[in-house]
Amino acid sequence: MKQMRKILLVLTILISFSSVSAQSDQPLAIIMTADGPIMPPMLEYFQRGIETAEQRNAEVLVIQLNTPGGSVDTMLEIITAVRASTVPVVIYVSPNDAIAGSAGALITMAGHASAMAPKTAIGAASPIDSSGSDIQSTLETKIKEIMKARVRTLTEARGAQAVELAQAMIEDAKAVTAKEALEVKLIDFISDDTEDLLQALNGFTVQMDSGERTLNTEDVRTEDLNISFIEQLLLMLTDPNIAFLLLAIGVQGILIEISSPGGWFAGFIGAVCLTLAVYGMGVLTVNWFGIIFLLIAFVLFILDIKAPTHGALTTAGVASFIVGALVLFNSPGTPQFQRVSVPLVIGMGIFLGLLFFGILLLALRVQHNPIQTGVESMRGKTGTARTSVGEAGQVQLGSELWSAEKSAESESISKGDSVEVVEVRGLRLIVKKK
Repeated sequence: MKQMRKILLVLTILISFSSVSAQSDQPLAIIMTADGPIMPPMLEYFQRGIETAEQRNAEVLVIQLNTPGGSVDTMLEIITAVRASTVPVVIYVSPNDAIAGSAGALITMAGHASAMAPKTAIGAASPIDSSGSDIQSTLETKIKEIMKARVRTLTEARGAQAVELAQAMIEDAKAVTAKEALEVKLIDFISDDTEDLLQALNGFTVQMDSGERTLNTEDVRTEDLNISFIEQLLLMLTDPNIAFLLLAIGVQGILIEISSPGGWFAGFIGAVCLTLAVYGMGVLTVNWFGIIFLLIAFVLFILDIKAPTHGALTTAGVASFIVGALVLFNSPGTPQFQRVSVPLVIGMGIFLGLLFFGILLLALRVQHNPIQTGVESMRGKTGTARTSVGEAGQVQLGSELWSAEKSAESESISKGDSVEVVEVRGLRLIVKKK
């Protein structure tokens, strides 16, 4: 029996070892999903994916791409990283209805192989300046010529039609469907999904820096490499709507801390939100002139609390806030995907206006309330005479016994009469019969 157990144990170990060995012999395909604008956090994701694929000795790295475009500088760094990869990088524009717009079009061309889902589009790669406007005159010509030279190097092996289309995407902002891109060989495949793509890639030859390489994706095992929490957070901060909300909350938190110092929470939240907003605006295309209007808006909010304008300054502050936000994020020429939502701006402006108007009403109410502490708070209170009150006597107010004197205009006050305080003189109350 013991001998049989030993044999079964050995067989189990051998089977497990064979399974692990067989799995390690399978080609590995790492799948990434790049969904969003081409910004610095996306570059970090691309670089991490390429490094992981190289460390794992993957057969292929597939990057599913869906982007409206983004930073030209970030795009160029991504292209450099893709072309330098020792693992073949396949750019796959997916899912259906996805786009590889602007910078995304050039990244797709940079892949060692490229594919698109059936209902996708690629193109519109004309460069824009740092304010989001079309580049003019000589500078426009220089940048376009540089970018056209870059796409020629990426597409020259695909034939004259592919090169012509790629240049038209830059010169005329041309965009095409997946079918049109395949017809001129700008891409290699139209695939329904990653499984379909990996089947098509089996036996396909790509050109690497080290020479030609034929892909083996038969019986390939796949592993997803998702964007990390930090990368996702940083990418989220480059969303103009998020950056705008953080800016509004941050400034409001700081103003609350300044107006009522001592409570650290509002100041801490404000500082954190402002820091995150500055990061996002540093990456986005913004017109910093809008900051002036935002600052004016918050100054008007604060002044309305202290000045007797009864809401006029708050109304002007709301208008200034809305104008400032739209100038900051939605200046003419800013790419559509970098624009803040107009209803969000108007809604936040109205919300802040109502908030400060509520604070204003509260402040006015406090100013008109009678003083509730000290001797001044005694005037108007009622009590009971414990003795007859003339030039001297005693009255009880609540649980306190006070020396009292009858006021000149009061009727005579006897013991037990109800009295009302009309004045306080030192430690003596001046009372009248109630």
